[in-house]
Amino acid sequence: MKSQKIRYTVQAIFLILILLISFNHLVAEKGWSFLPSNPNLHAICPLGGIATLYSMITQDIIVKKLHTSNIVLMWSVIAMGIFLGAAFCGWICPFGTVQEYIGRLGRKIFKKRYNKFIPKKIKPFLQAFRYIFLAIILYKTVETGKLFFAPYDPYHTLFNIWSDELSIISFVILGITILAGLIEERAWCKYACPLGAINGLFNKISIFKIHRNEKQCLDCGICNRECPMDIDVDNKSKITSSICVRCGKCVSICPAKSDTLEYQVGKFNEVSE
Repeated sequence: MKSQKIRYTVQAIFLILILLISFNHLVAEKGWSFLPSNPNLHAICPLGGIATLYSMITQDIIVKKLHTSNIVLMWSVIAMGIFLGAAFCGWICPFGTVQEYIGRLGRKIFKKRYNKFIPKKIKPFLQAFRYIFLAIILYKTVETGKLFFAPYDPYHTLFNIWSDELSIISFVILGITILAGLIEERAWCKYACPLGAINGLFNKISIFKIHRNEKQCLDCGICNRECPMDIDVDNKSKITSSICVRCGKCVSICPAKSDTLEYQVGKFNEVSE
């Protein structure tokens, strides 16, 4: 469980950082600031860099309201993806962290029913919506020349909630996302997040993957129950699912030998998934 304590600490650090940036942006409008500069939430969103890269490839245009930091963050997330897959989602993303906190409340309210309201058989079909949504956002971003979904992004709404630029639609989307998180763990990550859809693709090719040693596995199913993304970990030799956020909960909870589930570089040769 030590790795999870480290992860919770990393999550808390980035969440506090985002809250400080958001609050600084608020007070800066009143004439004072406690940070060296006044970055806004658009400046620290890697999706903006990905959107402009796509627009430059397809239309040779740069998305409006883009910051240099967007490009830097984009390449940082891509580098992380190549090495660790979608670890950004499970370790750094502040909105993912908030969803985990909401999920803890949901577990207390619904107990064993939590995360089981949606039949498991239809979840893969719902998860495909992330890619449809991503395609729509990229297309509309190129068409309009600006970050199409930014005003309605629940991440932006939550951490920019004091702003008078937000619309009723923004709050409705945020409200739906929060309510969904009370019955389904990381619902936004699973079914809608466009950045999560991109990060998930790296799980197939990342250098480090979660490997399972079938000979040592106890087939107890604990890893499956602990997985927030409903992955059948105990049926795979490598966890390369695009929905995995690389949180490592399955690794930390495994009661078998320490190397039964672990991050490795091609340690086992079994066919994945």
